Parts: sequence; structure tokens; C-alpha cells
Amino acid sequence: MNQEEQPGLADIDFPTIMAVAVHDMKNSLSLLMQSVEQLSNEISDKEYQARQHLTDVHYEANRMNTTLVQVLSLYRADMDALPTNIDECFLDELVEELVDTNLSYTKQRDINVTVDVDEDLSWYLDKDLVFLLMHDVIVNSVRYGASTISIAVSIENEYLVISVRDNGPGYPDNMLHMSNVKLDKYCINEGRTGLGLYFARMIAQTHKNKDKQGCIKLSNCAATGGSIFQLYLP
Repeated sequence: MNQEEQPGLADIDFPTIMAVAVHDMKNSLSLLMQSVEQLSNEISDKEYQARQHLTDVHYEANRMNTTLVQVLSLYRADMDALPTNIDECFLDELVEELVDTNLSYTKQRDINVTVDVDEDLSWYLDKDLVFLLMHDVIVNSVRYGASTISIAVSIENEYLVISVRDNGPGYPDNMLHMSNVKLDKYCINEGRTGLGLYFARMIAQTHKNKDKQGCIKLSNCAATGGSIFQLYLP
């Protein structure tokens, strides 16, 4: 190959390379979390400090894995290749999976989790995408020091509403207005990339029914000051 034929930076498809790298990192993190889980199961309950450290490591790895999944999903959405699988889902099973997945964190940090969902309630949605979205919400509640988390599912005006409330510090004012803004330099300059909210809104909007489209709503509880996240699906 002569010098003119050698590929330069302009010939490199960086988005695709980043997507492949993100996928590889996500797989490595998954293996790391499995190893941490195995170590945690092998440690005696008396080794409280060691178990606490392992829980913290698993939690941070889980957060990183969630972010990588979001980045990969956003890339696929930009390429019009985000797979969606709308099917009937029983909400009590979805919520139970959310609680069980975060049990090690909530138990170790003595967080009280309550659930309010009708065991017969079902809805047509993409279970995997909704799980990723709501899992991120719960992880953030844990991250910001909530001691109580409430998960509720209801139907309002022909929309399924999944709500997560906590007694943490609540959403900052600038974040309350970010659920409908674009992911841009403003969000980054404010110290928050807005990636989680952008991802949540994207997942919500992939759910459509006739003239209705999914959305998210953020607010703070007037009584406790804690955050309230609501996902609306038609």
C-alpha cells in the first residue's frame, strides 16, 4: 500500500468504533459485576465492612454499565436501529424484578422500598427498555441518599403511569426543566450531561398508540422535598 492509499483519520468511522468499544466495555463490566456478586456470596455476614465495600463496587460498576447501555441505545436510535419489542407485560413482575435487582444496595444501606401495583395489571410495552429506564431512576434514588423509595403503578387518562418517589434531596431546579430540552452544551456546562433524562425521554417516546405518545415528568414532593419521577405510556 502506498502513502496515498493509507487510511487517514478522515476515513475512520468514529461513531461505529465508539459503539464497538462501548459494547466491549459493557461486556467487561458485566463480568466484573458477576465476580463481585460471587465474592459477596462467599464472604461471611460477619465481615460487614468487606461486604459494604463489595456492595459499593458493584453499585458503581452497575452505574457505569447503565450509562454504557444508554450510550449504545442512543447510538442505535441515531442509526434508526434501536430494537423495540412491544408485548404484553404484567407490571407486578416488572416491579418485582426492579426491586430484586437493587436488593443488595437497598438492604446494605437500610433503604425501605414499598410497592403499590395490582398483580393483574398488564400493559403493552417494551419490558427491557422500560426496565433499563426505571432501574436507572432507582439507582439514582440510592445514589442521592434516599432512605425510602416508593414504586407505584396506576392508570390515568388511558396512560400507564409508573412512579418512583423518594425522600432524598429532590431534583435541582434546573433539572426539573430538563425533561423536555435537547441534549446540548448547556446541559454539559451545568455539570450534568442530561444523558439519563435524554435516554428516559427517548424510551418513553418509542411507545406510541394512535395519536398518543409516551413521556416523562419530574417533580418534587411538597411534603418531603424528595424527587418524583413519572413515566407515562399510552
